[in-house]
Amino acid sequence: MARARKPARVREPVQVYLDAQDRDLLDRMAQKSGVSRAELLRRGLRKLAGDVLTERPPGWSLDVLIGCLGDDPTLPRDLSTRHDEYLYGPSSPLGKPRPR
Repeated sequence: MARARKPARVREPVQVYLDAQDRDLLDRMAQKSGVSRAELLRRGLRKLAGDVLTERPPGWSLDVLIGCLGDDPTLPRDLSTRHDEYLYGPSSPLGKPRPR
């Protein structure tokens, strides 16, 4: 029994101008991934469309951040107010406590 052939997808050629840096990046990605440059561009377009065209309410990214550190009991209770000190250390100008 012969397999039914899938109908050919109609594709429209699109011309894209890339600078040398972007062309090099595309070539390196194609070589490393084993995926054609055209397919990489299609995948990139779809990914970007998912970010740009998705309706998201203002502040949606805050939902991602809340709770991202989990409920580890060793986390400092004053992390939100002294975050610079924890990130950069107490001797850094960014780590100095703010006057109250």
